[in-house]
Amino acid sequence: MTPRRCLPPFDAAAILALLRAEFAYMEGRVDPPSSLARLTEADILAQAQAGEVWAIGDPPLACVFFTPKPGALYIGKLAVALSHRRKGLAAALIALAERRAQALSLPALELQTRVELVENQAAWAALGFRETGRTAHPGYDRPTSITYRKGLSTAP
Repeated sequence: MTPRRCLPPFDAAAILALLRAEFAYMEGRVDPPSSLARLTEADILAQAQAGEVWAIGDPPLACVFFTPKPGALYIGKLAVALSHRRKGLAAALIALAERRAQALSLPALELQTRVELVENQAAWAALGFRETGRTAHPGYDRPTSITYRKGLSTAP
């Protein structure tokens, strides 16, 4: 399955439904609650204009958001439908992130995951990401998120 870039107009409701379904396991696990609870279709359309939204399948079986920032392409909201996990979709989206970062002359990928989500931490490490920092959400006196980074080859 090939990732496709979602350019407005597109079915933001389908992307939102996938994200809500696949991030539901975090409810009650992460503190503070995930920002996904506040995410709207309009936010997804805005992300597609300010950054990038990619999906695999129609309706989407996997999706990811990319946001260029100084020195890295930020990966956000990566989700794969439970029915299609372990089929290489997440790896395909990370490979796409690498190609997009190189096309944008960005030397690295960056993302964040919550401290409580140890299975996500293991997955990112297995994909070559390394922890580069921990941050706290406003009002918290302990780290709530871990930042991961993966440097990219500068070879063409």
